[in-house]
Amino acid sequence: MQAIKRNILLNPGPATTTDTVKMAQVVPDICPRERDFANLMKQLRTDLLRIAHAPADDFTAVLFCGSGTINIDICLNSLLPAEGRVLVLNNGAYSSRAVEVCDYYGLPHIDLKSSVYEPVDLKRVEQVLQDNHDIAMVYTTHHETGTGILNPIREIGSLAHRFGATFVVDTTSSLGMIPFDMVADNVDFCMASAQKGLMGMAGLSFVIGRESLIQRSKDYPKRSYYCNLYMQYDYFARTGEMHFTPPVQTVYAAIQAVKEYFEEGETAKWARHRRTFEAIHEGLAALGFRNVIRREWQSGLVVSVLYPDDEHWDFERVHDRCYEAGFTIYPGKISTTNTFRLCSLGTIDVPDIEAFFRVLRQALEAEGIQIPVRYKD
Repeated sequence: MQAIKRNILLNPGPATTTDTVKMAQVVPDICPRERDFANLMKQLRTDLLRIAHAPADDFTAVLFCGSGTINIDICLNSLLPAEGRVLVLNNGAYSSRAVEVCDYYGLPHIDLKSSVYEPVDLKRVEQVLQDNHDIAMVYTTHHETGTGILNPIREIGSLAHRFGATFVVDTTSSLGMIPFDMVADNVDFCMASAQKGLMGMAGLSFVIGRESLIQRSKDYPKRSYYCNLYMQYDYFARTGEMHFTPPVQTVYAAIQAVKEYFEEGETAKWARHRRTFEAIHEGLAALGFRNVIRREWQSGLVVSVLYPDDEHWDFERVHDRCYEAGFTIYPGKISTTNTFRLCSLGTIDVPDIEAFFRVLRQALEAEGIQIPVRYKD
């Protein structure tokens, strides 16, 4: 196999992949309507249930062609009954995206905004559920990738179920990394895409959810043709295929990525992400950088870093110097604060982080930025 240049992606996905995942896409051409390919997707869907610890007698996995945002669209437009409202627990950029989807479809919803610097407040959630008996769906983001905050989904799910609501969680940047259990965490639907925790390629996304609730949604208002969960579920059930053309090569890559997931193991994989995360913190501390989010609220996957107060600091110039050396850093997603993010996703480990901080130090020095970096207060 020809050697492929290895770049270290410290952005929150797509993530650094193995060469074996990349090369899994190089396969003989096949029509996606062949039974052999349907059998591959069937096994992949079963394996995704195992990753989410979702019992196969209650849950199913439905594949879609698209990025992670397609899942937000699918779940919101497909799973809301005619007379119900969505309660969106909004403490970051990706839960804000769910609000935008509700606005576009005209879905009745409550945008429960809270600080992007803190996890969701359970007392506020409970009060809103008590005061609004028409809430049929509670929606939140498990890991707010824009900041690195982890929301208390198990407790939120318990509240949602106590008030008779379906609980939908965006696990795009947590599933396959942070240990997760659909039943124990009180989650009815979760979602992710292949290029994040599974360390596959972009273009394949999936929703894991309670089969009975998907079947019930058959009678809900039809708000989208391509992005209807029941339609795709039903087509899989009847034919074993996607309703529309799947991303064939990306599916092959996802199958290889899932194989490597199980080879590494859930516990060992999470331990690797955690030690990589700790190495990021150590490197930042050595250069004097500050975190934006309190450590006890951080996910273990994303660190939001405050821009230093230095007249020579220019994120794009620092980014470009790192990029030339094979390391990608990423802007933040907090509208009120200038930040950048360093992430421990993908097939990276502590030596990669140590190498990155040598490059970052050189970039700071080349740009004339004081080390340790300085802040006004």
